[in-house]
Amino acid sequence: MKLVLFYLIVCSFIYADSYPSFTQTELQKIRSTNVISNNRIIDYRHTLIRYKKLSKTEQLKKVNYYLNQLLPQYDAITQHQQDEWATPKEFLKLGYGDCEDYVLIKYYSLIKLGFDKKRLFLTVVKDKFEGGYHMVLSYFYYKNRPPLILDNLSSKILDIHTRKDLTPLLFINTTGVYKIDKAYKLHKVAKKYKEFEEVQNKVKNNF
Repeated sequence: MKLVLFYLIVCSFIYADSYPSFTQTELQKIRSTNVISNNRIIDYRHTLIRYKKLSKTEQLKKVNYYLNQLLPQYDAITQHQQDEWATPKEFLKLGYGDCEDYVLIKYYSLIKLGFDKKRLFLTVVKDKFEGGYHMVLSYFYYKNRPPLILDNLSSKILDIHTRKDLTPLLFINTTGVYKIDKAYKLHKVAKKYKEFEEVQNKVKNNF
């Protein structure tokens, strides 16, 4: 019993301060207007607590599959404008979003689980078959090796070499913007990416 209580106390400290988190006041406000959103947020919090004890490989699989169950929707419909990036808290409250919204919530969820944010990259790709642009999350398990791809359009996590349908264009994280060469080495091409900077500023203010 004491061990269970200790575990719950430790988890409460871990998850109270790591983003995305909601205060009781926020939850009460959300619950008063949208019970479904409140239940979604509670389920997300409890799910990540369960994932904490899993291996990193299992955490990647579980996070990708779990968050892919949120509904997809284009920005023009959800935000009434093009290319509006939602923070994870906004995405959880709304319940659906565009590809970059999935990437952002997976990015912050994995950091919440203890992943090194320097190995995680928001990745702009081009679909070789459809011809359009898309965003996925890349995780460099090993340096200078093909990164693993978490995609809201696939439940499978494959490396970028295996994903023959995707051409990686830009890799983005807090350290800058990069391009990748044939040896899977990253080369910095810019210090910042405007949309990601805007999201980070909102996250700093707990939005």
